[in-house]
Amino acid sequence: MHAIEMQTISQEFARCWQAAGRHLNGRVQGSIHFWLKANLTPPFLEHLSFRLGNQLFFIRIADVARRLSVPGSLGGLLMIAEGCNGRACLMPMRLRAGAWSPATPGWGLVEARTGGLIDPVALVSDARIEMTDWELQDFAVQIVRQQLEAEGRRLMSWQGNPAVDPSLWYVGDDGPEWVVVRAARYPEKRAVPPANWSAIADQCAALGKRGNFASVAVASADDSFDPAAPATPLWRGHELVVRYHGLEPIAGLA
Repeated sequence: MHAIEMQTISQEFARCWQAAGRHLNGRVQGSIHFWLKANLTPPFLEHLSFRLGNQLFFIRIADVARRLSVPGSLGGLLMIAEGCNGRACLMPMRLRAGAWSPATPGWGLVEARTGGLIDPVALVSDARIEMTDWELQDFAVQIVRQQLEAEGRRLMSWQGNPAVDPSLWYVGDDGPEWVVVRAARYPEKRAVPPANWSAIADQCAALGKRGNFASVAVASADDSFDPAAPATPLWRGHELVVRYHGLEPIAGLA
């Protein structure tokens, strides 16, 4: 189950986080176009993440002086990077004369397990990498988030782990509501809802009793959509086609 993390982010951490993001954006001409996480909304498996070409990078900020209170954990970073078949990176930051800046050269990123410097551009290749289940689930949650934001809803929390429910919390007309998001790969046209609605509802009841289901079906834009032909894999970074018809309130929940 996913409970909302009510972590308090210090103003100083926010300043450090902003400086890290600006530095990363400055390493790419025209800035990074495909941010996965570029906000301070919990939970914090990573602090920043982005896609460059066919590679994913998940970043945990660290204060080399160890004075800054930093949300999340290294274990969370390694978990999401492994689940998404991405790179787990640390970004050591140093405070000098009141300003935060990377403590290592280049991109300022080091490999979380080995400590070696990481150059994201050098790691990009033409190899086709199929999206993992976690990666696809995170994309599906993004689709639902974008629709809710377009409707003027305020998001409270979200996460993309396919093994954890609910996926998202937002403020509904009568208070907090939760959403279970499921992703389906074409040729499946609808995701299968979970069988344990009662358990999810009981876990969420203290904060919000209204629950919703969101089915997000995803196909490759290169697919022939011929039922007799095998489906085209969902290649990372390639164009996708989405089938999503909005939230479905769960019957029996008030």
